Amino acid sequence: MKWKQAAAIVFAGILLLSGCSFQQQPKDNTAYHKIDAKEAKQMMENQDVIIVDVRREEEYAKGHIPHAVLVPNETIKEVAQEKLPDKNATHLVYCRSGNRSAQASKTLIEAGYQNIYDFGGIQDWPYEIEGEQNE
Repeated sequence: MKWKQAAAIVFAGILLLSGCSFQQQPKDNTAYHKIDAKEAKQMMENQDVIIVDVRREEEYAKGHIPHAVLVPNETIKEVAQEKLPDKNATHLVYCRSGNRSAQASKTLIEAGYQNIYDFGGIQDWPYEIEGEQNE
């Protein structure tokens, strides 16, 4: 059987077919992912994730999602590497209403973090919260 025109050659990750070339698009790690509270909760239950609260310390003390790491948006550029050392881990970011979580998510992407998911504000979180409000 002759394969002149229809021959496909795969070489170094490039598919050549009838004179056309196709390359697999790389995963876009230059943007964060926007998800809702339900998706975030499912990820927390089914994956190894780091929950990042980017509010101020006094807001965190009043109530936060269990196991959340406090990394205030105002200081995230200076302290992210120390508090969030694994840039390849899955990070779920939230704040009060969703504004600071979007800012912080962009900052983390710019700093080289790969798997950033912004799930908005704690005001839209219908699940468990721990802190002063529960005491």
